[in-house]
Amino acid sequence: MLSTFERIMFLLLVAICLAAVANTFAQMARVIGRGQGALALNELPRRVIAGAIALITQGRIIRHRKITSLFHYGVAFGFIFYGLVNVIDILEGLVPGFTFLHDHIIGHLFRLAADLFAAAVLIGVVYFLLRRFAAQDAALKIRDNVKLMDRVRQGGIAVDSLIVGLFILFHVGSRLLSAAFKIGLEGPDPWQPVADFIAGTFLGGMSPEALTFGFHAFWWIALGLIFLFLPYFPYTKHAHLFMGPLNFMTGPERTYLGQMKKLNLDDETIEQFGANDLDDLPQKHILDAFACIMCNRCQQVCPAYNTGKELSPAALEINKRYYIREHMGPLAAGATNGVPLLDYAISESAVWACTACGHCIEICPVGNVPMLDIMEIRRDLVMMQSEFPDQLTAAFRGMERMGNPWQAQQSRMEWAAPLPFEVPTVEENPDYEYLLWVGCAGAFNPDAQKTVRAVATILHEAGVSFATLGDDETCTGDSARRAGNEPLFQAMAEANIETLNAARANERRIVTSCPHCFTTIGKEYGEMGGHYEVFHHTQLIADLVGRGKLRLNGKMLEQATFHDPCYLGRHNGVLAEPRTALAAAGLTLLEMPRSGKDSFCCGAGGAQYWKEEEHGTETVNVNRFREARATGAAVLAVGCPFCNTMMSDANREQGAPMQVRDVAELVAEALQPSAVAQ
Repeated sequence: MLSTFERIMFLLLVAICLAAVANTFAQMARVIGRGQGALALNELPRRVIAGAIALITQGRIIRHRKITSLFHYGVAFGFIFYGLVNVIDILEGLVPGFTFLHDHIIGHLFRLAADLFAAAVLIGVVYFLLRRFAAQDAALKIRDNVKLMDRVRQGGIAVDSLIVGLFILFHVGSRLLSAAFKIGLEGPDPWQPVADFIAGTFLGGMSPEALTFGFHAFWWIALGLIFLFLPYFPYTKHAHLFMGPLNFMTGPERTYLGQMKKLNLDDETIEQFGANDLDDLPQKHILDAFACIMCNRCQQVCPAYNTGKELSPAALEINKRYYIREHMGPLAAGATNGVPLLDYAISESAVWACTACGHCIEICPVGNVPMLDIMEIRRDLVMMQSEFPDQLTAAFRGMERMGNPWQAQQSRMEWAAPLPFEVPTVEENPDYEYLLWVGCAGAFNPDAQKTVRAVATILHEAGVSFATLGDDETCTGDSARRAGNEPLFQAMAEANIETLNAARANERRIVTSCPHCFTTIGKEYGEMGGHYEVFHHTQLIADLVGRGKLRLNGKMLEQATFHDPCYLGRHNGVLAEPRTALAAAGLTLLEMPRSGKDSFCCGAGGAQYWKEEEHGTETVNVNRFREARATGAAVLAVGCPFCNTMMSDANREQGAPMQVRDVAELVAEALQPSAVAQ
């Protein structure tokens, strides 16, 4: 198709652009390589499959913003398919006489797909440009009180979006017009309905010379744009097209959604714990910045952002991206960095506003983990700089000296005093089936004590052999780790593992009413050498009901709504069991709009329970309670002692319009013949 001169010029263009591509992509790789550790590449076939699934499903974006997601699917699949289209177009241009199966059904279907995908891409890109620039969708904006780099605040994202949008429009549009001009030359093609329509409607009166010129011109524009744009890829958000799947491929294995990894505190050669600057982050977290599509989906679900605070997980990733973009050359060349993340990526108030709910991780379509960035920054603030909210000092001191953040000194078994039966310790019942892990809240918080009594009653009525550690139990250290105090967490974990193993809990099962204890013991102690089979009490209750071990009257006949605890539902996927237990008790469930893995946080996680909430427009628990109340349910069921406190506080502030009860309390109340002691 191309003349000899055109072939030479095209190959020269390709050579120059590919050299530039090698340079910019190598820069991107070197910047990522500055991070800590390495990208996970073990079990590569499985990881490649995971990346392919992420590419095909587009990170399951269809779960939210469904209309926008449908347009995105059209653009994404079309652009991916255009990789093949571009290869075929190059071959047809460079190889004399070559056409791709022009008279074969495969060739027909190829042209049909190219034609229809072109239309889908063009419609989708126009939609996205109108959404950003005409409709100015509020979901794409970031509030003024959130830290943003100047270039971002001054329209950097809009410029980037416009460049990418116009590139796709001109590339795909030019290819479609090239096909239309070719149809004008060679005659109608029913397998290219859109291009055929353009040719028949607009090109009918043109001369063969003009049609040939148009065919060649738009072929050059379509393919030339690709090669000219490729070196620019690492500087644009369009890099998410391949960095997103790579992110899913190379992420470390985690035992649950937001698992924090153990620090090697015994290695005296390590001079930095946590993340102070970009280089202190794991390589995966730097890759996150390149993968970020700047869609603000994480921001839209963030409990801190939704209540007016300075935290936006999207802004964190965007700031990282633009900092890298502005310093790509020096960073890739190995220049010393040393610019604290707090100087440009996130404010200190935002760091301490995070509830560690994990929603930003769960919703991200490209596999980013901004919550874990924040946890690493907290580690630096606490361990390296000793800078943290004053209120956390008391919790740290209590955990260190008295084994609980309440700084309580009474017996951890006082909760059991009102029960009409004896609650045995491990010494008294060494052949127990389940170890009942009471937790600090269950031991010292009055509302949580009711829950633990209900759990004990259920176990007693079901004939389950259980025991407790009594006063040998201490805090799991969850709040210490989430607050950045890794040494305190590890000290508590080591002590608990020793106690649990001495009680042979590693050979039995553990049940707890606290999702944070459930997660920490069952999903984080493994790195410390403690391997346990841990159940949340709602899981055990649902199992007992299913096996006919519990007799419930099923006559409560009240409407209830269930608040999914973040560390039960979203982080660990325990969703059905609490609802099964509530239904068995006779309650009719009315779901909140944000439920299941999309549940909104109560505001207590991430060590927030032990400090003042960061300044915002409202508190997180009030925001959540308002949603629960709007269901019209009489009962707000919970499955976490911290959720219980936060929802109870909000309930009292609103004049106590609902009953806030743990699932275990409601089930115990439905037991035959006895009821839980209060």
